Amino acid sequence: MPLNQLEKGNLLIARPTILGDFTFNRSVILLADHSEDGSVGFIINKSLDFNLSDIFPDIIHRNFHIFNGGPVEQDKLFFIHNIPEKIPGSIKIVRDIYWGGDFDTVKELLKKDEIAENEIKFFLGYAGWQVHQLEDELNSESWAMLKNKKREIFEDNTGLWKEKMKELGGEYLIWSNAPENPSYN
Repeated sequence: MPLNQLEKGNLLIARPTILGDFTFNRSVILLADHSEDGSVGFIINKSLDFNLSDIFPDIIHRNFHIFNGGPVEQDKLFFIHNIPEKIPGSIKIVRDIYWGGDFDTVKELLKKDEIAENEIKFFLGYAGWQVHQLEDELNSESWAMLKNKKREIFEDNTGLWKEKMKELGGEYLIWSNAPENPSYN
């Protein structure tokens, strides 16, 4: 059942009406912050073609995927995690999901192999909305909103958009099996 109240921690699911927008087409976004100043989120289901070890080859020897977090500040690295006890300065999003913290600590933990892939997720860029912009997009039916389940945030979620279309049910069921490019149909 879709939600109707914006709260940080919720998931925004791109409705099929966003066809043609490469960045948000079939996106699932974790809403990391929502206030009177605007909203911030991270696309959690669009992995990029390189890993964290490509950026920090001297520090990180495992292949932590990097995700396209959104179109804003794509030259900056952001992260969410579920280990605030290890990363000082973390900001709680909801339940066991935190945003940011001391990146030097993160690099040290990664160097010592003390962070697992199911504990942290990295993004280049983020999705941002000005005051009332996200509400307007929800009213124009660009997005559906659902509660998140912590496990789906940190797991491999390449098929997450399809799962969420099925979870929304009704008219969305047909979209769950549609090709990404309708001209392939």
